[in-house]
Amino acid sequence: MSKTFKYVAVLIVSLVLLFAALVFALHRWVSNDDFRQRVTKEAATSLGVPVVLGSITVDVWPVPAVALNQVKLQSTPAITVERIEARPQLLSLLQGQLVVATLVVRQAVLPQAGLDAVLTARLKLPTDPPALQKKELIAHESIGLEAKKPPNLALKTSSDAQNNAPAAIQWLPRRTVLDDVTWVNTAGVATALDGQAMLATDGLPDSVSLKVIRGNLQGLRAGLQRQTAPGAAAQQWDLQVDVGGGKVTGPISLQLPIASSPGGPWQLQAKLQTQGVEVAALTAPSKPLSGLLDASTTLTVLAATAAELANPGQALQTATTFTMRNAVLNGIDLARAVKTVGLTRSGETRLDTLTGQITTQGRAAQLKELVAVSGALTANGSVDVSSTKALTGRIDVALTGDSKLGRVLGGAVGIPLSVGGTVAVPQVTLERTALIGGVLGTLMLPGAGTAGGLKLGGKVGEGLKGFFGRK
Repeated sequence: MSKTFKYVAVLIVSLVLLFAALVFALHRWVSNDDFRQRVTKEAATSLGVPVVLGSITVDVWPVPAVALNQVKLQSTPAITVERIEARPQLLSLLQGQLVVATLVVRQAVLPQAGLDAVLTARLKLPTDPPALQKKELIAHESIGLEAKKPPNLALKTSSDAQNNAPAAIQWLPRRTVLDDVTWVNTAGVATALDGQAMLATDGLPDSVSLKVIRGNLQGLRAGLQRQTAPGAAAQQWDLQVDVGGGKVTGPISLQLPIASSPGGPWQLQAKLQTQGVEVAALTAPSKPLSGLLDASTTLTVLAATAAELANPGQALQTATTFTMRNAVLNGIDLARAVKTVGLTRSGETRLDTLTGQITTQGRAAQLKELVAVSGALTANGSVDVSSTKALTGRIDVALTGDSKLGRVLGGAVGIPLSVGGTVAVPQVTLERTALIGGVLGTLMLPGAGTAGGLKLGGKVGEGLKGFFGRK
């Protein structure tokens, strides 16, 4: 027994010493300035933009890791990452291979404009840089130990030993952790999140979990779970998002390029159901609209490459049919706009229900078949939202018989209002045809007053709009 214990103790001590020697060798190798400059150059070549790297360190506690510190991609605007940790598999490290099991990204700031700039620069590169292929990293200087070179560090995924993954994705880690990563959209609104993703042998996610910790959509939790086995041409995941007191759920499918045509298109589709989500939570800090949302959405992206799929731009198309309950339209008082002939534009409109359809192409949107109902009015129309959030459209408003003006109008004919301004500051004005027709209508039916003239004038103005050009 004592002899067995001695052998086990010697084995453990030998392993500890070997591990310590490897860590020391790795530290000596990566901490020198020449290695840092070579890594910086490789990264800049791969990404197509200049890269600044503060330092490279090797940590032993709590988990052995190689870390890149103060990383900055000099795009416009810049992308910054305080720390990137690559945690290797210990057994593979003892065998002289650097197999990345976990990648941790800490305190990063990712402006969407900067990401777009890097993607554009990356697509302009003539060929894929060799850094994306599996290769050996050989040191060029002695480390002062018995070995004159550091370990043979072949960089690959944690599951390469048991799969046939394409070379293009062999550098991906099995597990990625995001710690306080901030994304800034094109409008300058920041969203900070924590998250974790587990990748399968084909480089696609098995599971993803995200939590928004600050900024826009704070409190949102999202989860993605894979439902198909790696290798299938069509992949599917189930999505669940908890946001605004409600849920967004549904399947997401990805059609991969077929083996005989590896350059073929990637097609992403989703069919999502929204239940009881407070709309104001989706648009905070601005609140142009509030109310509980129920909706059915289809989403489609047809991309030529995986990179385009990750940043779809104009390739993203959606179609949504929605119903909102107890809605409040902020910034517009439709009833007052009618009573003041479109001169009053501020205030709010409370609605019992708001229904309609939304279609999007990239960042532009179109709202069709809008129908709003409340105790004071009914309204219908359509509105376009440009990529710059500018509004254009028309809404026909009819006041009910419960109001004085509604009794005059009879509530039968809608008064046309033009919609303008922006999503943040919407504006409504009486259409030119209705205004001209309102004057004529007043002269034709003086007993009905201006309000009655507007009602009839809207119809008269429609007949005259060819003489006066645009509405």
